[in-house]
Amino acid sequence: MSVLVTGVAGFIGSQVAQRLLARGEAVVGVDNFSPYYDPVLKFARLKPLRETAGFTFLDADVADRDAMEALAGAHPEVDRIVHLAAQPGVRHSKVDPYIYVQTNVMGQLVMLELARGLGERLKHFVYASSSSVYGGNSKLPFSAGDPVNHPESLYAATKRADELMVETYVHQYGMRATGLRYFTVYGPWGRPDMSPYIFARAIHEGKTIPLYHMGKIKRDFTYIDEIATGTIAALDHPPADAGHRLYNLGATRSVDIRHVISLFEAALGKSANIELKPGEAGDMQETAADITATTRDLGWSPKVTVEEGIPLFVDWFKSYNRLQA
Repeated sequence: MSVLVTGVAGFIGSQVAQRLLARGEAVVGVDNFSPYYDPVLKFARLKPLRETAGFTFLDADVADRDAMEALAGAHPEVDRIVHLAAQPGVRHSKVDPYIYVQTNVMGQLVMLELARGLGERLKHFVYASSSSVYGGNSKLPFSAGDPVNHPESLYAATKRADELMVETYVHQYGMRATGLRYFTVYGPWGRPDMSPYIFARAIHEGKTIPLYHMGKIKRDFTYIDEIATGTIAALDHPPADAGHRLYNLGATRSVDIRHVISLFEAALGKSANIELKPGEAGDMQETAADITATTRDLGWSPKVTVEEGIPLFVDWFKSYNRLQA
């Protein structure tokens, strides 16, 4: 049997696929190399996977019904799905809202239909949600049982829509599904549109870092290795019966953004140039994960702190930039 991993050339997807292959699983990977950020990074993530026995790759869009139906027909051995393909980015959802609905909503629907078509062969449908669904909630840390009725961005709304669609399919078709609300993920091979990569590049190149909300921002930074481990732990623990569960995957610690920048300064040996700016609609000022249920049900508890993880990320950043030079 094999695992279907969508978004396999992405930051999280590539790491999850690597771990599955390392333990002897067969993996069918799907990605469409969206140009949202430089596809060169995606090709670099994908290269070691394509050189590993047991890996099959399909260049396709998860929102393409015909392509996904063909995939299901060509790979009847698939019995689990890890659906990570998505259009990320809170601010970009104000620039190109249509791609968010196309990829995150239509893509989710197509994957749910693919899952439904597998019938009893499907052991588990795991998919990526986001801490953004908590919106303007003032209660911290965020718990998976908290109300999430007020998303502050279209991106967040699409991820909440994904959760609701899964709830419907589980109810109607008796599927086993788990949604993972990821909190700010960083580490080697990270996305260049996310703050850790932005900070590293700006400090390295002597450029200015814009800090919104006048720098009064806190985030729950979670190291990529922890996220990959948590995702596979979720895959390995499907509900005992038909059901839909939601878990937070976060480091449980809300870290001041200025402290994070100081860690990058220390690791790079350079000072940051900071420009304070007012906040924008859709920004969340603070995030923190309550992982009580995650630890109880999945046995997952993160250990890598930002003080440990950022130097590891900077080491990779320096190496990758030397290769690109």
